[in-house]
Amino acid sequence: MTPENIALVKTSWQQVLPIQKAAAELFYGRLFELDPSLRPLFRGDMAEQGRKLMIMINTVVMSLDRLGPMLGAIEDLGRRHVAYGVTEAHYDTVGSALLWTLGKGLGEQFTPAVQAAWAQAYDTLASAMKQAATAAA
Repeated sequence: MTPENIALVKTSWQQVLPIQKAAAELFYGRLFELDPSLRPLFRGDMAEQGRKLMIMINTVVMSLDRLGPMLGAIEDLGRRHVAYGVTEAHYDTVGSALLWTLGKGLGEQFTPAVQAAWAQAYDTLASAMKQAATAAA
């Protein structure tokens, strides 16, 4: 990722943090709307799941300019998701739900440049997770 795209993701994420609970609710609502078959993969408390999601996104966003040290953890996450029943196709659905949620949360500030930066960030992480999942399978 370019320094400019990293800056766009980090700056826009700061605008999501104050509404992170609502953003998590929007995300999971959209995710299950896009693919209702994903709902059974989430058996726990959805508020807690949303909190964990926001922590994970925050950790990754804050590390975008130094992803190397995080890649091992990201790959582990991809391997763990295989056991949960996550397939490669699910990553596209998650990406769509994430971008939709960011668009709703950021409104007019979700410019084409911000959207492209987030798409690139998500694709980078999802690719690492999918590669690790494939290798584990």
